[in-house]
Amino acid sequence: MIRVIGAGLPRTGTTTLKTALTALLGGRCYHMWEVFEHPEDIGTWLAALDGDIGGIPEVLGDCVAAVDWPAAAFWPQLAELYPEAPIVLSLRDDGPTWWGSMDATIIEYAHRRNTGTEEFRALAMGLWGRVFGETFDDDPVRGAAAYDEYVADVRATAPKGRLIEWNAKDGWEPLCAALGVAVPDEPMPHLNPREEWARADEAAGNR
Repeated sequence: MIRVIGAGLPRTGTTTLKTALTALLGGRCYHMWEVFEHPEDIGTWLAALDGDIGGIPEVLGDCVAAVDWPAAAFWPQLAELYPEAPIVLSLRDDGPTWWGSMDATIIEYAHRRNTGTEEFRALAMGLWGRVFGETFDDDPVRGAAAYDEYVADVRATAPKGRLIEWNAKDGWEPLCAALGVAVPDEPMPHLNPREEWARADEAAGNR
């Protein structure tokens, strides 16, 4: 059963959030990494893009949380399916900071590689269009503005009393307070920084 719904965009600390929620809730957290490991899920998310969300609960299965795309693109629907779950809006400091991270990682990767199967590319483009409409990946000003508009929309439309805003720099405390659990003794990990993308590319001989 989903106990936490992530509404934050990719490159807002969602891998760190996934790891934190897994530790705090003692269960699996759905993330884009799950799609890479279970490509059979793609069909369900493509159906959701077409308006059929009936298969999402089965895909999420025994997960206790869902963050990052594709799930985060459907946070309003998940909020209705799981009305007791808080909604975590993971954030960067501002639009330009987010855009810089996206441009150096996901967008750079997409431009330079054949990013998966045709089905996966359809999902990626559908998610992008669902949130942002027209492409803006050549315009940092528009990209940063789109981030700000997305954040403003989540803030305006999330059910009252359920939204938690969280920056990875905030650490454990906001999450633990919302979930009513103890703060772990160890520091919160900082995972999937842009430097790891560059190192992975170099190791694969793509630079």
